[in-house]
This record gives sequence, C-alpha cells and structure tokens, in this order.
Amino acid sequence: MTTMTEASVREFKMPDVGEGLTEAEILKWYVQPGDTVTDGQVVCEVETAKAAVELPIPYDGVVRALHFPEGTTVDVGMSIIAVDVAGGTGGAPVAAPIAEVPAQAPAQAEAPKAEVPQTEVPQTEAPQAAAPQAEAAKAVGSGRQPVLVGYGVAASSTKRRPRKGPEIAVSRVPDTIQAELNGHGSAPAVKERPLAKPPVRKLAKDLGVDLATVVPSGPDGIITREDVHAAAAPAAPATQAAPVAEPVPQVTQAPVTTPAAVPVSSYDTARETRIPVKGVRKATAAAMVGSAFTAPHVTEFVTIDVTRTLKLVEELKQDKDMQGLRVNPLLLIARALLVAVKRNPEINASWDEAAQEIVVKHYVNLGIAAATPRGLLVPNIKDAHAKTLPQLAESLGELVSTAREGRTSPAAMQGGTVTITNVGVFGVDTGTPILNPGESAILAIGAIKLQPWVHKGKVKPRQVTTLALSFDHRLVDGELGSKVLADVAAILEQPKKLITWS
Repeated sequence: MTTMTEASVREFKMPDVGEGLTEAEILKWYVQPGDTVTDGQVVCEVETAKAAVELPIPYDGVVRALHFPEGTTVDVGMSIIAVDVAGGTGGAPVAAPIAEVPAQAPAQAEAPKAEVPQTEVPQTEAPQAAAPQAEAAKAVGSGRQPVLVGYGVAASSTKRRPRKGPEIAVSRVPDTIQAELNGHGSAPAVKERPLAKPPVRKLAKDLGVDLATVVPSGPDGIITREDVHAAAAPAAPATQAAPVAEPVPQVTQAPVTTPAAVPVSSYDTARETRIPVKGVRKATAAAMVGSAFTAPHVTEFVTIDVTRTLKLVEELKQDKDMQGLRVNPLLLIARALLVAVKRNPEINASWDEAAQEIVVKHYVNLGIAAATPRGLLVPNIKDAHAKTLPQLAESLGELVSTAREGRTSPAAMQGGTVTITNVGVFGVDTGTPILNPGESAILAIGAIKLQPWVHKGKVKPRQVTTLALSFDHRLVDGELGSKVLADVAAILEQPKKLITWS
C-alpha cells in the first residue's frame, strides 16, 4: 500500500479573514475526505465576529482530513483541513482526528490497522490522533493564543470555547469507520449533526424543535425555516389560539386568572430563552461598550419638514438616469450628510489616543447600519463623497442586498468614517445612537410621519421627521456638531441646496 509522505500533505490553517480576528466558527463543509480539490475552490463557510465568509483552498490535491466538525469555533492559525497535494493514491481518507470520535475502548485497538491507517497524516504536520486538540491544549496551557498563519503565537489568556460533548461529535466520520466501531461494540455510533444555518438553529431552539427530527428540504440536505415551522406545527394543541412559532405570545394570551390552563412544559419553555453570545452579537457588544466608555457622547436633535424631499424622491423615480436604481429618502439623506461633511470636514475625523492626535479624513466611507438575520451590521460605501447620485444609489442598493443575504465581507465593514442609522423603518421617532469605534459622528433618522406643521403662516399637514446626531465631544465641540446637523436639516427642508451647496 502506498502511503502519503510528509512532503505531500499540506495543512490549511484558519486564516485571519478580518482585521485582527482571533477565531471563527465553521458553519459548513463543502468537501468530504477523499474529494479532489483545486486551487481557489471553496471548501467551507465560516462565521467570524464580522461576517460569514467562504474559504478557498490554496492548492490542488485530495482531502485527507477535516480536523473540526461543523459548529466548532476554531482559533486563527489552527489547521482545519489536510490535503494530499501529490494526488494521494494510497490510504483511506481520514474524516477527522480520532479525538473527535467517542473515547476508545479496548476492542478498538484490535481493529485491523490496514482499514484505518495511522500514517495518513505526517506527525510533523498534524498527528492523526489529536493534532488540533494537542495544538490547542499546548497553546492554552502555556498562556498563548494562535495568531496569523506563519507568525507563531502571541501571549494571551484567551481560551478556545470548549466543545459541548458527544452530541455534537463530527458528522463527517466515514460509514466504514462507524461500522467498524459499532461492529466491535467498542463505542456508540457517532451522532450526525443536522445541517442548518445559525438563524434556523436559533428558531428551532426557540420553538423547542429537535433538528435531528426535522426532514430537510433545502439544497444538500440543509434544514430551512419552513422545515422547522412544519415540524413545530403538529405539536400545537387544537385549542391553542396562538401559533406555535411564537411561544412567548402563548403565555401572554393565557387568562391571568387561570394560570393553570397553561401547560407546565409550555410555560417553562416560554419563560426564558438563552442565546449564546458569539459572532456578530459578541463583537457588536464589545465595540459598543468600548465606544460608550471611551468616547464622551453628545447627541443633538432637530425636527424638520421633509415634504419637499419626498416630492423630489418621487420625481427621481421617474428620471431615466435613475431607472432600475433604489431611490428612497435614505438616498437623499445620505447625499445631504455628504454635503454637510464637505462643508464641515472636521466632523469626518477620528481620535488617535496613542499619538494624541485628531486625524481628519479627506475621504468619506459612509456606513449604513443594516439589520440582518446575523445581527446589526454596519458596512460602508467606500469613497462615497466622490460618487454621483446614481452611483450612490447603486452602491446603497448593493450594500443593503448583500447585508440581507448575509454575504457582507469583513472588508466592507472596515474603515468607516461616518455612519447613518435609519431607526425610522421601525416606526421609532428618534434615538441616541452610539458611535462606531474609530468614528466621530453618527446620524439617526426617525420615522417620517404626516403631522400638523406651520407652513407659510398656516397650519397644514406636512411630512415631518426628527434627526439625531451623536458625536465624540473630544474632537467635535457643540458648534461643529450643531453646524453639521443644521446643514443636513436645511438640505432636507430645501433640497435645492444639494445643488447650491455642492
């Protein structure tokens, strides 16, 4: 039998796909042990603190091992897949390190070695028994944390999140290995982990649905939201008024005077839900706490008549140069903010604590806060100040669509200079937004409502909204902040200023 040589096996390590990220969760593997891969082929999808990213393999070869199952959080710099770049004609593929399989029993050692070769992965690269686990234990035990590939390790007290036990064991162990273990009675069968996106897993958890019992209808056996709802529907009592998909309303709609009418199991399930803090939510929480307790926030408000702006929006929708583009009030508000920044460039700055300097940016990367299934993301439009109105509309449309599809790249969320958050879409009048780290200003847009307004000396129904501008008081004083907010308000009340002030 021909076996792999040390030189033929390449270990692909978890890269830093963002800016200083230290870990990522493996969402889905697109390849199996034994599959042939080519340079640039996407082999898995991972979720970082900033985005879901597909990882391409950088060489040709045959997959020999997947070191971690789906759902595992892996430190940057740890090997996640082994590839035989020589083409690998010998030896059976290894699905995962043996440490991922339930603990060995004595009968296991008697299994024929020819069926599960122990020389498939070179010991100098990644010992087959437990390479990733040994590497992680060594890093944790010495107080070190893996960093970028090729740069060794750095001192840190951070530990990789522990795995949750046998129920999340690797789902890619070949059937031959499972049959061998079960045939000798040495270990229980490895439980396959159902395929589902994080939002679908959360929905299933909220509804109390075991994903292992759900029949998938999505591509490649992926469980969809509809599958979860279908699995939950039969469990609803015939006399239950509230839909099963909304467990909390079931409790709130129960008669206050007859709490016993609510089944104990349903009541207990609906009392509280625990959501792991990771990914985007974890990063957002850390960033907002850091921003709130680092930059002294000041927020100013102004209520304005935007009737003329809404009329202009309707006119632009009919313009042939804007056909096929997303034209809405946000587009003109974004343009108004860009004009205000041009008139007051000091607002487009950041605070350099180390150098004790204020860094004024001569470009505007305009951030747009977007609510997505993965949480709140703030991708930004690069060099928005240099775009024409049609170009800005096209960029806004692409930004929103990409964010909603969960495909926003880490690069799209880096380097922002000033941000807009539209809380009005939720029917909220206004708010006091917290600055994105590294930025000095953020503009909140409230709901646009028809209200009585004094117009030309008479009270008339007009389209009215409230703007709120939060800024870093270390580098933006009250005068500068007020000028910027006043300029945005003036443009939205009199859109012709977009021409006279540009």
